[in-house]
Amino acid sequence: MSGPNRNNATRTPPPARAGGEGKSLQLTILGAERHADLPVRTTLRRWIRLALRRDARLVLVFVDTREGRRLNRSYRGRDYATNVLTFDYQSRPEAVADIVLCMPVVRREARERGRTLRQHLAHLVVHGVLHAQGDDHETPSQARHMERREREILARLRIPDPYEGEVR
Repeated sequence: MSGPNRNNATRTPPPARAGGEGKSLQLTILGAERHADLPVRTTLRRWIRLALRRDARLVLVFVDTREGRRLNRSYRGRDYATNVLTFDYQSRPEAVADIVLCMPVVRREARERGRTLRQHLAHLVVHGVLHAQGDDHETPSQARHMERREREILARLRIPDPYEGEVR
């Protein structure tokens, strides 16, 4: 993975084309007050809108390791905190979901991958929104499709490919 281009560091990126332009978004954010390093609400909405293909009612929930582990154990049978969990209650005709982000895990992964918190969090928000709309990565074909969508959306935000250098 390459680092940021210092020559472009002070330039303002062009506005990203909204993938969810014209789509209705009802967004609730919970737990953000416990994490001073989170982007502002308008930034989170922008990331979500780029990934939207349909109207949506979403809740972003920011949790600690204990809650992340409890949810992952209760709903997926895995006894550890994971970075993002999407509880998709309905994907059509509108997406209705809770997207839970475990911030200590997100921070640790960002450091380990040499990414900024903002880059990694944007990726995970986009990932969760795609899941909320019915996308998955259970099969190789599904994974290729979902990863391609993530790359396209993140490129519009000028965020490097999160899968670059991964061995499959």
